[in-house]
This record gives sequence, structure tokens and C-alpha cells, in this order.
Amino acid sequence: MRRERASRGEAHWRSPLSWPTLPRYDGGVIVGESPSGDKPAGDKRAGSALAALGRRIVGCRLCPRLVRHRAATASNPPKRYRGQTYWARPLPGFGDPRPRVLVVGLAPAAHGGNRTGRMFTGDRSGDWLFRALYEAGFANQPTSTQRGDGLALDGAYITAALRCAPPANKPTTLEMRRCQPFLLEELRAFRELRVVVALGKIGWDTYLRARRAAGQPVPRPLPRFTHGAVAVMADGITLLGSFHPSQQNTFTGRLTRPMLGAVFTRARDLARRVT
Repeated sequence: MRRERASRGEAHWRSPLSWPTLPRYDGGVIVGESPSGDKPAGDKRAGSALAALGRRIVGCRLCPRLVRHRAATASNPPKRYRGQTYWARPLPGFGDPRPRVLVVGLAPAAHGGNRTGRMFTGDRSGDWLFRALYEAGFANQPTSTQRGDGLALDGAYITAALRCAPPANKPTTLEMRRCQPFLLEELRAFRELRVVVALGKIGWDTYLRARRAAGQPVPRPLPRFTHGAVAVMADGITLLGSFHPSQQNTFTGRLTRPMLGAVFTRARDLARRVT
């Protein structure tokens, strides 16, 4: 088997804000649980579009390195997860189909979302994120360990720059480019979006790059990421920055629960403003 070559675009991602054009991807793209009960027609239409997108995401096999890694992870899990059936496929976003707040993370965790089949579900980062969402009024419960555990989001949707767990949490430039159309399609569907919360610099740059790809203006000079950063787009959408709730950040105290909570409290207050 030939080794993949870095010269073919597989160098580790360096967070550029523009890339050469890729061929349009029309095929190969489930949305997580949402609150039960009757929904307005707009919710049903939005949910249907996201479900169709989710099916294409789940079926994607464009990145051989990621396909191999997600399968290898599932075939050799750590002792605490042995006997569990891993999802081991790309992950769609999930949440309210008509969100006012969008959360953009990096990628599924190898033994988190790649195992449970839902972003941030079943890992330490999710423990922090869902508690913050719950305390800000976006989630109906503060924890989530598996799909079907009753979690529902109200007014918020969670997505990621990359839909598969990458080796060592380091996606390549080409892998990021291949995933961008999925985010662009989500953004087109979210017509009531007011706030984007970027978890980490990759999430921050991913959103700005997506705006540029969609032909939407971005501020000049480009806003720089840091925890608590705020950037207002020309169309009124506010981009908020937060350190990612990774163990590297939470164990060292770089990110605390009050810090993360404050970002989502601000997102809630901004989303409630009448425009």
C-alpha cells in the first residue's frame, strides 16, 4: 500500500483563511435528538434539510487517513470501553434546527463522539460543554453520556470543523477543506443565527473561513482569537471565542467552569436581543 504524501496536501493544518478551490462535493452527506412533540412547519423543514445533510455526512469516506483511524480506534478500544460498539463514522451536527447560537468545535474525540455517535457526548470535554449549555438555558440536562439519553438543545446547535476523529487531534489541510462544504450547508440553513461560539482557534478560524467561502464579509483586520474575544460581523452575527474545554485546558486551569459559563451567558444575552 502506498503511503499518503504530504506533498499532496496532507500537511498538518496551519489554520489558513483561504484555500484553493476544491471540486464541488454533492454526494457521500443524522441529526441528533431534538425535543419531542409537534413542531412548527419551519422547524420541520429545517430538521428535514439537516437530516438529509446528516445522512450525507455519515456516508462520507473522502479522507482515507480518517477512515482508517476511526476504524482502528474502534477495533482496539481502551479497557474501559471494551465490549461497546463504536459509531466509527463521521458525525453530523445536532441540536435545535433553528438555532440562534451555533457552537463550532474542532472534531469528535476518538473515544468520545467516535464511540457514542454524537459530538461531545461521552467525553470530558462534553462534561464541561453540556453543563455550560445547561446553566445558560440551552440544554435540558447538564450531562450526556450516550445518544438517546434524553439530551435536547433549545436555541443552540453543535457542529465541528472536522467530522471524524483525527490522529493525535491534528487534522490536515486537505481534510479540513473536504469538511468545509458541510459547515457551509449548515450555515445556509440557519437563517435565525445570531451568535457563533468558537471553541478554540481552529473553530474561530473555521467560521471566518466559511464566511469568506460563502461570499460573506469578514472584519478587517481579521479578528484574533483569544478566550473572551468578540467580533461583530457586518450582518450582525457575533463571534465569541472560548478556549476549547479539552483536558489540556481544563486540567491546567487555563479554562475554568466560570470562564466557559460566562461565554455562554453572553451568547444567551446576545441571542435574545431583538434585531
